[in-house]
Amino acid sequence: MSLGTAAPASETSLAQFTKTAESLASDVIGAYSTSFGMATRLLGKRHRTHVRNIYALVRVADEIVDGVAREAGLSLSEQIEVLERYVAETHRALRIGYSSDLIVHAFAATARESGIDESLTQPFFDSMKTDLLVAHDSLAVFDSRAHADYVYGSAEVVGLMCLRVFLRQERLDPSAIAELEHGARQLGAAFQNINFLRDLADDTDRLGRSYLGCANTLTSTDRDRWVADIRSQLSDAERVIPMLPRDTRTAVRTALLLFAKLTDRVAAVPVAELYSSRIRVANPVKLTLASSAVLTTMKEGRS
Repeated sequence: MSLGTAAPASETSLAQFTKTAESLASDVIGAYSTSFGMATRLLGKRHRTHVRNIYALVRVADEIVDGVAREAGLSLSEQIEVLERYVAETHRALRIGYSSDLIVHAFAATARESGIDESLTQPFFDSMKTDLLVAHDSLAVFDSRAHADYVYGSAEVVGLMCLRVFLRQERLDPSAIAELEHGARQLGAAFQNINFLRDLADDTDRLGRSYLGCANTLTSTDRDRWVADIRSQLSDAERVIPMLPRDTRTAVRTALLLFAKLTDRVAAVPVAELYSSRIRVANPVKLTLASSAVLTTMKEGRS
């Protein structure tokens, strides 16, 4: 059965399918995140598509558990079933290198080239499932252990996935890899924790989740403690950026600087404002931060 023009003679059908899948993954990051979309454009060309493929997969999973499936009329058991099918299809694609789901297929292509396996994907999906399993008739409060487990699965492993992309053509000793992995985890955790502070109203009111461990309204003392944690995590991540491949540093620095700026703004407003509006950084400020990251990387190149 023919539905149109065949792939060029120099391109296999699988290659054309993969290219189409990767194009769709790029559309996902463009639709959902201007900040990460901008940072991704600053990556070396050999990394951009892979990071977009990772983002698309985790974005779709996040949307499944954060209300899209529910808005479509699915019951809780049906939402869990949708997520479990997505997990199974992802892990099947990791094994065989193909999925009819274009987003899953794009991710599998990246994962197989970069050494991303179920040791990273399963913790991510476990955290996503946690979102569906928490109580829906009252506020689910995450204690310190639950918070740490959730952040590891939902964010730190995503940092580790990106790191495997960045290092896939590198040869580093185990101690250097360990340092970089710590930095990747800390950066992922910082991103997640600042977003918890930015999404307080939506998480507590719409989703019924208190990721930051507060059964009642967050106090200024609570906020300041989380801000201090985030700044420590960002500092740990910043220290290892010079160890990354040069064509990744500007993008990673830009993302780090953006979240540092968000952290400063969260720290400066009354806590009540965090429950009424989402703290953002204006596009001109983002461009300034990106320019600063470019200059820092250039200076490293001359040293």
